[in-house]
Amino acid sequence: MVPVLPIVISATAPTSAEAQEVSTRYYEDLVGRYHQRPATREEVLDAEASYPHEDLAPPTGILLLARQGLSVLGCAGMRVRPDAIGEVTRVFVESAARGRGLGRLLMEELERKSLEMGIRTLRLDTRTDLIEARGLYLSLGFVEGEAHNADPYANHWFRKELSVNIAPRAEFPSRPESDRSRKNAAR
Repeated sequence: MVPVLPIVISATAPTSAEAQEVSTRYYEDLVGRYHQRPATREEVLDAEASYPHEDLAPPTGILLLARQGLSVLGCAGMRVRPDAIGEVTRVFVESAARGRGLGRLLMEELERKSLEMGIRTLRLDTRTDLIEARGLYLSLGFVEGEAHNADPYANHWFRKELSVNIAPRAEFPSRPESDRSRKNAAR
């Protein structure tokens, strides 16, 4: 039997090669779903240029990648906004890795990291056609509300007040490890 490699979620620089590659796949998926056809290279480049990523690094934000071995399976980012608000962005899981709870694990780790950065409220926007994303956000305790931006592609806006009592992630052999759980295991 071939051993299953653990999934590891960790922060990375948004300018790293891995981050750039998963960002391109994110926009290919996002633009393709919007147009209901494969995205062109020009459309992907336009989308990437419209949504900068340099601020997804401390102290102005964070970008998490989910890796299994050498493969990057997904990402989630957060930008720091005034008043201890974090704006969630680039939540993405590769199509082959969907349905395994990876989006939830990325979001739960993003909540923990956001709290560590002093964030008390997370907000995000999404589109009507991203049904799975909307379901995930609701299941995580986000509440749909009024628009908080004028993004022309957003149809739904969500918000969640973070609790400092977020439980540490339980350890499961097939679930990702966070930076924190690896450090605790090494003690």
